[in-house]
Amino acid sequence: MLKRVFAGAIALVVALLAYAATRPDNFQVRRAASIKAPVERIHAQLQDFRNWAAWSPYEKRDPAMRRTLAGAPSGKGAVYSWDGNGEVGEGRMEITEASTERVVIALDFVRPLETRNVVEFSLEPAGDATRVTWAMKGPSPYLSKLIGLFVDMDALIGRDFEAGLAGLKALVEKSA
Repeated sequence: MLKRVFAGAIALVVALLAYAATRPDNFQVRRAASIKAPVERIHAQLQDFRNWAAWSPYEKRDPAMRRTLAGAPSGKGAVYSWDGNGEVGEGRMEITEASTERVVIALDFVRPLETRNVVEFSLEPAGDATRVTWAMKGPSPYLSKLIGLFVDMDALIGRDFEAGLAGLKALVEKSA
């Protein structure tokens, strides 16, 4: 009887490991919000990392986080590096494109897991408002696929994006 239970448990683990291997090789998380402000005012917040402390949900998770700004003061070539607690980890962002329609950022995590992702903010005028979309995409290595069986990364990261967009909306609309 014990051998059957053990064999069943082994078979279940093997099945989970095999199923994880069939998951997509890439991921994407995307959230959007309508902000009653012109594109230029929102773009100014996104392309300058010095402004992120006022609206980014990640900034609030570790007030003692070490931050370093380098490169251009804003726009293409601006660099933001951080080293913080277990909630924020360690990494680096560099703006690779900054136009009024979008801001693209190379996002490299060092810890908790080493990853290379791309973040894109898209700005689309919509009457007296702007539709802002915050998206992140990147590779999904086997370990991420396995973790994804137990943790809904879209929901987890998506909540952060929703909170960040709400903070950005409050900040930009308040200063109107």
